[in-house]
Amino acid sequence: MTADGPSRLPDPATGDGPSRLPDLGRLRLLTELHRLGTMAAVAASTGYGTSAVSKHLAVLEQEMGVRLLRPVGRRVRLTPAGERLAEHAVGVLASVEAVRAELRGGTEPVGRVRLASFFTAVEPVVLPALARLRTLHPRVSLELHEHEPEHTVELLRAGAVDLGVVYEYSLVPRAVPEELDARLFAEQPLYLAVPAGSPDSGRPAALADLRGFADVGWIANSRGSDDDELVHRVCAVAGFTPRIVHRMDSLHLVNSLVGAGLGVALLAESGIERDRTDVAFRPVDPLAGTRRSLLLARTGQWSWPPVAAVADLIAPGAGGPAGRQRGVRFPPEPPARAGETGG
Repeated sequence: MTADGPSRLPDPATGDGPSRLPDLGRLRLLTELHRLGTMAAVAASTGYGTSAVSKHLAVLEQEMGVRLLRPVGRRVRLTPAGERLAEHAVGVLASVEAVRAELRGGTEPVGRVRLASFFTAVEPVVLPALARLRTLHPRVSLELHEHEPEHTVELLRAGAVDLGVVYEYSLVPRAVPEELDARLFAEQPLYLAVPAGSPDSGRPAALADLRGFADVGWIANSRGSDDDELVHRVCAVAGFTPRIVHRMDSLHLVNSLVGAGLGVALLAESGIERDRTDVAFRPVDPLAGTRRSLLLARTGQWSWPPVAAVADLIAPGAGGPAGRQRGVRFPPEPPARAGETGG
């Protein structure tokens, strides 16, 4: 590195800097190094020898005309220029894959897809998709990880997973980074969970009804901040500030705390345990919004055949070229008012 910026490598033929476009195979090795961290891991992942990986990356430096690697002890790390090139390379390689897939037509997808999902979507959404995937596309393997949405977004940005299932509330829209695309594929109503036998426990809960719980303790999520924010925003619309007394990671524990009379909670439909006799679930006024499920991928990755195969099973018909994508926030849509019905 010089005072003027990254030190440049001479072209092997002229000594005057880079003379040709980078080789796609070497770009793929760079993205693997960025993802895996070590030459040995790249070699194990690609089938190259460690020495061959090192030589190919050295040639890539010459092709680009900048230092991409720096030694750290017995290992190497990417320079800032290497990090930036690796980020760009993801989109470049995805675009090339998209062209190849389009030209090849109906080829059978082959490869591994790493998917991160929040807990309550795994059983009703991901597992059925995985079962169909094994039948329809047996050469695509799915590697599943359970994470909260905030962590899933960071894993996608880092290239550690290929697809992410996350959620947002229409009153608490999730900011999707520019380098990711989002596809909305499901919405769920919200319920107020109250102890069984509470007054009006068999009726829907209008926003005005929530004021009757201003002095009651509320239960929220212990990991993500979205659930806290949802409770505060809904209660603010109802005209009071909630007192959050418990934060639980387990939705089963949330249901149990409500059943024990230790608080009330706002839950999406997939979080309620309908067979409980100690909890009543009151549908909340549509003005409180909904919970939306989103499928995320890095920009340009949707057309890679294995990712496309998994995405089509999890979110059939969602998104696509005309869909709502590219750094979208999905701002809240106007909810139906009392007495109105949808089309």
